[in-house]
Formats: sequence, structure tokens, C-alpha cells
Amino acid sequence: QVQLVEAGGGLVQAGDSLRLACAVSGRTFSGYLMGWFRQAPGKAREFVAVINWSGDNTIYAESVKGRFTISRDNAKNTVYLQMNSLKPEDTAVYYCAQGRNRYSYNSYGSPAAYVTWGPGTQVTVSS
Repeated sequence: QVQLVEAGGGLVQAGDSLRLACAVSGRTFSGYLMGWFRQAPGKAREFVAVINWSGDNTIYAESVKGRFTISRDNAKNTVYLQMNSLKPEDTAVYYCAQGRNRYSYNSYGSPAAYVTWGPGTQVTVSS
């Protein structure tokens, strides 16, 4: 059974940092994109960042570029999202997801490109 589990969310003040982690089990970790998305109340799920299978290529949403860093440890089957200089508008439930097709970037910014999702972790940034 494939399972993704996020951890590291919480309540912080504007300007603080958080590090999210997502552990994958039950499916091969290597060879697939790993992405982070977020969803605020009343809004659609939006792309945050993606990292390729080898960890040497990353893409970010404009809203987080320069503040967030995605990374992965293939030996630990884990992907991370380091979030610095947090803003109130970053408040959302954050989800990690594993790509649908191996060695494919197709539609990396769309939730449809990901086959497995974690339950999400709440990040709340107060002003």
C-alpha cells in the first residue's frame, strides 16, 4: 500500500521558517517527480514546488521563489520543503505528491500529474 505522510506544519509568525517533510512508502521513490502543493480555505489546490528524480532540477511557483527550497533524500524516501520568510498568505494545508509516470515532467504543475498524495499538514502564519 502506497503511503505518503507529511510532517512539520504548525503555527508561526510572519518572517519565521518551517521545514516540511514527506516520507514515502509502498512505492518506488526514485525515478518520479515529487511535488508540493497547497490549498487555502475556499481556494483551489495550487502548485508550490517540484523536484525531479535525481534532485538536480527544481521548479517553484512565483509566489514562493526565493523563499522556499525543495529537496529530496532518495536513501530515506523523503522529500522536504524548507520555507523561509513565511507570510500570512502562505497559510494553507500543504500536500506532498508523487508523480504519476516515471521520468516524466508532463504537466508537473497540475495535480493530475500526481498519482499519490499525503493527507496534508496545516501551516498557519500569523501577521
